[in-house]
Amino acid sequence: MTERICVLLTCSAQRRWAIPQSCLGEILTLPAEGDSVPAEVNWRGVDIPVMDFGTDGELPWLDPQSGTGLIAVILGVKGPGYDYWGVALRGRGLAMRDLQESDCEDRPDAVQEHSLAAFELEGHTYQVPDLPALQCLALETQSAASA
Repeated sequence: MTERICVLLTCSAQRRWAIPQSCLGEILTLPAEGDSVPAEVNWRGVDIPVMDFGTDGELPWLDPQSGTGLIAVILGVKGPGYDYWGVALRGRGLAMRDLQESDCEDRPDAVQEHSLAAFELEGHTYQVPDLPALQCLALETQSAASA
C-alpha cells in the first residue's frame, strides 16, 4: 500500500487544495497588519511572491486571537518562474492526511481554473492544483505588480 501524504490547504471559501507533502516547504506564521496579505515574503533569505485567492473577504487571513496570518510556501518545479512561491491560507482546515482512493469521491464536475482534478473528502471539495501553471501565474502576477 502506497502512502499518499497530502497537505490540505484552505486558500479561500471556494478553494481548498490537496498537495503532496513533498511540495510544501513550510507554513509561515506572520504578524498581520489588518487583513492584507503581503505581496511577497522573505523565506530563508529569498523573497518569494505570495498569491491570495481569498480577496473576496469571505474568510479572513488574520486570526483575530493571535493577530497572525499563515502563508504556505510551495516548492517550485523545474521551468520558468520562481523556485518557491507562497499562497495565503484563510480560515480553518489546514491538515496533513494519508489519502486513500476509498476516502475520496472523484468530482470532475468541480475542477476549477488552475487545477488538474477535484475530489470530495468529508463534505469538502478539494482541488489538485496545477502547481507548474500556478508557478507561472506567480511570475506573471509579480511581473505585473513591479511594472
